[in-house]
Amino acid sequence: MLELSEKEQQAVDTLPETRLIDPRTKNEYVLIRAELFDRLKSVLTDDAELDMKQVAILVERAMAEYDENDPSLEVYQ
Repeated sequence: MLELSEKEQQAVDTLPETRLIDPRTKNEYVLIRAELFDRLKSVLTDDAELDMKQVAILVERAMAEYDENDPSLEVYQ
């Protein structure tokens, strides 16, 4: 783990979005709080994708069951 220098800490405190540039590669990085990174990481992992697929399957099943018992389904399809 790296610690911020005083100048870097001031930038984090004053800028809403802190970007870092690697002088060798010119790649840009965005510095965000660890708690936000952890939340984003959980959304972007394969596990989250599987969960969304499972949700989609459940929604599709629920809609099919609802449509089965709907006498006016043909009217609004």
